[in-house]
Amino acid sequence: MPSDGVSTALDTNGSHAHIGPMPLNLTKIAFGAKSYADLESWYANRRSPHLTTRYRPTRWQECIGGSLYWIHEHNMVARSTITGFSQGEDGRWTIELEPHLVPVLPKPKRAHQGWRYLTDRMAPRDLEDGEDVGDVIPGRIAGKLQRLGLI
Repeated sequence: MPSDGVSTALDTNGSHAHIGPMPLNLTKIAFGAKSYADLESWYANRRSPHLTTRYRPTRWQECIGGSLYWIHEHNMVARSTITGFSQGEDGRWTIELEPHLVPVLPKPKRAHQGWRYLTDRMAPRDLEDGEDVGDVIPGRIAGKLQRLGLI
């Protein structure tokens, strides 16, 4: 990733092309997910996962190419790349996502309503292949320890 905050992408001949500032990310509560496996099941065998919302994020254009980070049990636990936004005939908005759920190193995040933006600098890193998060502190405890300056 370039250090100047400018992103690049591979063009059709495989070379890097400048496409502007780094996209913004969004956070979303995984409402209804009782476990991480529930979140994974939302993506299983779906060619074009998406979520529907009444209100489009204000800075939606900056989010295309960024990621939607899922919050479960007060931790950001996974992400999926945002590929676009579209509005249905009923006025509701659809956020199109890549059909791949990427696990991330859990990072405490309080529940919220509405959309919250997240810069790449503040986003948790993707987990490495074979990396296990079994020893991660639960979100509520990690949040309290973080406020105390212990983690």
